[in-house]
Amino acid sequence: MGCGKTTLGRAVAQLASIPFIDLDDYIEQKEGKSISRIFAESGETRFRELERHYLSSLAAGTRDAVIACGGGTPCREGAVELMLETGTVVWLQAPVDIIHSRLCLEQAKRPLIASMDAEEIREYIIRTLEVRTPYYSLAPARFDASRLESAGQIKASAERFIDQFITQ
Repeated sequence: MGCGKTTLGRAVAQLASIPFIDLDDYIEQKEGKSISRIFAESGETRFRELERHYLSSLAAGTRDAVIACGGGTPCREGAVELMLETGTVVWLQAPVDIIHSRLCLEQAKRPLIASMDAEEIREYIIRTLEVRTPYYSLAPARFDASRLESAGQIKASAERFIDQFITQ
């Protein structure tokens, strides 16, 4: 959360002329309700079940696309294996301070942190990274996503990503 998956993913897809799919947006479209509403009505466990289901569906039927998965997606049983079997998996990395700044700006859109103050968000980031790093570290590639704060930075990062990971 906050590492730039959607921002970078959209820019990469546009520059590479391939589809972009944000898994959260895809779930909202298929379910006909927002992620916040899914969390409120059904809880995180149900959301994670839906996330796994739709990831499997996309993996089976999508080729040559950029898919931005939620930060918790790879932590579910079998998810990393599925991703590794069906595509290039890249761990987007950014320092805690940058992630914190991004999340504080978009806090209301994020159900897991919507009611937290700034210090609680920082603690959440640190705790979450500690738990998720063993899963993220299974990605065979890493990419510095710390420079996505302006249109110029986004374009330069997307070009660098394409050079590293997308064969034209």
